[in-house]
Amino acid sequence: VVFGAGLLGWLRARYAPATGGANGDKRHKGGTASHAPARDEMPHGDLPLPAIRHMPDHARPSTARALRVLATWLPLWLGPVLLLGLLLGWDSVYARMGVFFSKMAVVTFGGAYAVLAYVAQQAVEAHGWLTAADMLGGLALAETTPGPLILVLQFVGYLAAWNSPGGLPPAFAGLLGATLTVWVTFTPCFLWIFLGAPYIEAVRGRPALAAALAGVTAAVAGVIANLSLWFGLHVLFGTVGTWNGPIGLRLPLPALSGLDPVAALLALGAGVAMLRFKAPMLPVLAACAGLGAVIRLAL
Repeated sequence: VVFGAGLLGWLRARYAPATGGANGDKRHKGGTASHAPARDEMPHGDLPLPAIRHMPDHARPSTARALRVLATWLPLWLGPVLLLGLLLGWDSVYARMGVFFSKMAVVTFGGAYAVLAYVAQQAVEAHGWLTAADMLGGLALAETTPGPLILVLQFVGYLAAWNSPGGLPPAFAGLLGATLTVWVTFTPCFLWIFLGAPYIEAVRGRPALAAALAGVTAAVAGVIANLSLWFGLHVLFGTVGTWNGPIGLRLPLPALSGLDPVAALLALGAGVAMLRFKAPMLPVLAACAGLGAVIRLAL
């Protein structure tokens, strides 16, 4: 979905530039197209020479620098995954987690909430490392502190290894799983930053690529909406099945008899407080958590 949206944005800028907004062709007041050369038309399709001259040596884009970065960070990132696969077998939970979270670090865009939609789908439905209720608990735990992404991913890695510890004590296996998850998720960040930073200005100067990123941004909004729907249904309903439609369409189908009235009232109250009365998020979360605990204990 994300790559398809990027392709559509690029095609729009390339074949319908007049409707591309800020990324389309610039026109004179008289209605004729401007013939000023764009950055794509520069001799090297790269940064203008004055910008390169004012860059420090270590920040200038070059093939040699890119190869040095790759030689440093690729082994740091993928070396532990390869070692685990060779020592424990590629079917072990540790190797599978290493591969999955490495792939996640490459193909996910849009921040924590866009990433979590993919993690929830794969960890719960595809790999069966934890249940939907476990995933909800992990997200709730993460929302009590800043940095939800790193906390939820650690939680998933810990439970995945805890549930399949092999010959290790479950707590120690969980610690290894959490550590592995964080390593293969965030080590690639350094690779992307050091590899891509010298080219950022060149990327920003290419209208077609900027339009592709705008398409990705639009898709990420849909991905986050999907995450909200997935979590919302599993919070409000005890049983969520699947409706299979034509051409492979699969939609979540909650059992209405499983509606949790307490969760529904808390969700409605939080929505009204934040949307109507503009209440700050943290007090709303604290109030809902307190009310939920009191109601559960009373019942």
